[in-house]
Amino acid sequence: MKVLKKIVKAAGILAIVGVGETVYFYNRTMKRNNAKTDRTMKMSGTDWSQYMPLMEERNKFVLAQPHQDVYQTSFDDLKLHATYFPSIKSDDNIKKVVICFHGYTGEGLSNHIAISQYFLNNGYGILLPDARAHGSSEGEYIGFGCLDRKDAMVWIDWVIKECGEDVQIMLYGTSMGGATVLMTSGLELPSQVKGIVSDCAFTSPKEVFTHVLNDMYHLPAFPAIQGADILNKRLAGYGMDECNAKNEVRKAKVPILFIHGSNDTFVPCKMCHEIYDNCQSSKKKLIIEGAAHAESYYKEMALYEDALTEFSKEIFEARLSDK
Repeated sequence: MKVLKKIVKAAGILAIVGVGETVYFYNRTMKRNNAKTDRTMKMSGTDWSQYMPLMEERNKFVLAQPHQDVYQTSFDDLKLHATYFPSIKSDDNIKKVVICFHGYTGEGLSNHIAISQYFLNNGYGILLPDARAHGSSEGEYIGFGCLDRKDAMVWIDWVIKECGEDVQIMLYGTSMGGATVLMTSGLELPSQVKGIVSDCAFTSPKEVFTHVLNDMYHLPAFPAIQGADILNKRLAGYGMDECNAKNEVRKAKVPILFIHGSNDTFVPCKMCHEIYDNCQSSKKKLIIEGAAHAESYYKEMALYEDALTEFSKEIFEARLSDK
């Protein structure tokens, strides 16, 4: 009997510890006010200071172009914000817009300021949404692509209404934004969406946080991930593995360009290979050697831009040949 009491007591202590670990992990990672940008930048393993002069230079160029704030309402009545830049270079054949989705704890404008200059110089209009629970968009709970893909459909509809039925759209995303566009690929997309570019995307929130706990913090994922899954279903309305990019791309119908850094320790490159192998649409893959998380564009800018240019020509020229 004494042994049984000790076992029960020990089990109770473990349960309390498990609940505490779950609540700590959940509040730290899934809620807006506790998810910190500086912590995410450190975890990314990228030395961003070396790229600051480039970012500052491009920031001046991009913000000098005409732009406006845009607001839309999500499916669950959140006020969503984006910044829209009309094209500064006309293309007689194609009216094209890229919608760029940022990463975890980021913002649309700040995260994509460097690559925005490339898009503007190549005739694109640009829409830079703030994900729910980020920037100027409302929301308490982060969507991790699972909810953000529904918001992506709202922004796609806005672009079509703003720019006309003949607009051609490319979806582009980095990290959580990359997961967002890949998860969106499994939905019924309007015909105006011609292609998707995903940079350093994860498969699902459950799998990427399991990796972070196991490989970066050397901690067991149980019970934090399982407990967070239960909490998130009740509070945010979705499960941690409810939407998985590797499953969604099996339903994809538009071409997809996958990009990843070989030295990514935050979202391991193996996730890119796994998603790519499951993709059923036309696909290409670019692995940037030596690049850490979200560093690929800065590490090999010419190679990256060449891949974007080639992919863009293929998806938009395919549209012209259909006329």
